[in-house]
Amino acid sequence: MENIKLNIDKSLSFISKEKVYGYEAKVKECQAMLHKGTGLGNDFLGWLNLPSSITDAFLNEIMEVANYLRSRCEVVVVAGIGGSYLGARSVIDALSNSFAWLQESKNPVMVYAGNNIGEDYLAELSEYLKGKKFGIINISKSGTTTETALAFRILKTQLEEQVGKAEAQKLIVAVTDAAKGALRTLATQEGYRTFVIPDNVGGRFSVLTPVGLLPIAVAGFDIKQLVAGAQKMEELCGENVPFAENPAAIYAATRNELYSNGKKIEILVNYHPKLHYIGEWWKQLYGESEGKDLKGIFPAAVDYSTDLHSMGQWVQEGERTIFETVISIKNPNKKVVVPTDADNLDGLNFLAGKRVDEVNKMAELGVVIAHVDGQVPNMQIEMPQLNEYYIGQLFYFFEKACGISGYLLGVNPFNQPGVEAYKKNMFALLDKPGYEKESEAIKARL
Repeated sequence: MENIKLNIDKSLSFISKEKVYGYEAKVKECQAMLHKGTGLGNDFLGWLNLPSSITDAFLNEIMEVANYLRSRCEVVVVAGIGGSYLGARSVIDALSNSFAWLQESKNPVMVYAGNNIGEDYLAELSEYLKGKKFGIINISKSGTTTETALAFRILKTQLEEQVGKAEAQKLIVAVTDAAKGALRTLATQEGYRTFVIPDNVGGRFSVLTPVGLLPIAVAGFDIKQLVAGAQKMEELCGENVPFAENPAAIYAATRNELYSNGKKIEILVNYHPKLHYIGEWWKQLYGESEGKDLKGIFPAAVDYSTDLHSMGQWVQEGERTIFETVISIKNPNKKVVVPTDADNLDGLNFLAGKRVDEVNKMAELGVVIAHVDGQVPNMQIEMPQLNEYYIGQLFYFFEKACGISGYLLGVNPFNQPGVEAYKKNMFALLDKPGYEKESEAIKARL
């Protein structure tokens, strides 16, 4: 069976292969820090060997709960923010029919809440859920994250009003801390089915825990294949795999060498609209892991060829502080052939008989050549096919590379102290109990 492949050749006219491979000793040190747990953030390394630790019995337990929700619900709301929902949404969006919401389906409609504080959004969601059989997967370590807790309070109230408290208890699943926190307390009081977010796995690394696996299973996708792909990549990126054969090691080394040469922005590119939320998940993974201590590559994501008509000019001729990493899908899952048109008014008969994917691939190749000519280094990650197995590979590849890359950069890749700043200000402005001094101070600045 094929595996995802990394190609850095289109970066080597900007940085030398010798320089990249010169990172071998440093990467080995970083790998050792990860696997021996001697580096910064070593209490959040549970993701490192997570794929190989997952058992069939555990996956069967998740699928049992998922099947219960699938049998009882027309709609399932996933309440979570950041790492508590992006991984699941990226898989579900990547594998779902693009027009599933317009079609009859044996799978529940998956919708999302708790990832914003939009009143109109919540009002419209509540209106949509009226009269529908729906369930809730509430994902929160603490149970007090403002966006998620607020949405859950509203949704829980509506569900209890529609079906009664006893039935609602059966249709709510809590994914939370093993022993502490508001959601754990509530789940125990109400008798919700629960799954544990491991203490040693941070949110952005949690897609292969019940945080991601449960919603993905509810949506009807094969979590065993997802995990199998991650297990394979765990093996391919292992500590003892030689540098030249380790894709995560080479990716981490290449992006850090580009960074040291003034390439401060990495743009993750796809040519497949289904990969949009993969890009959103990747942005959080790298932005939250590396953006600290006044360091870090800025992660951006674009959907080509759509964004070529909005961002293409800037990428081609803007400030030369960028590089691109392209996710390319080798074999599409569907087939569409360009037809012949007798009048040929659009001038496209030269494409007649070709698959649309061939046109897409030539657009991809043409853009890469143009951008390299425009002094934008390029890397390519090729996925043999868009399915659960290769998405699992992709997830672990990016996670392992992120851990190595963060240590190469000299930061703690597993904390996120900066995200607390806005929360303190928000609580102070809302007069949350316990923030009286902060409230007085911040209001004096308004």
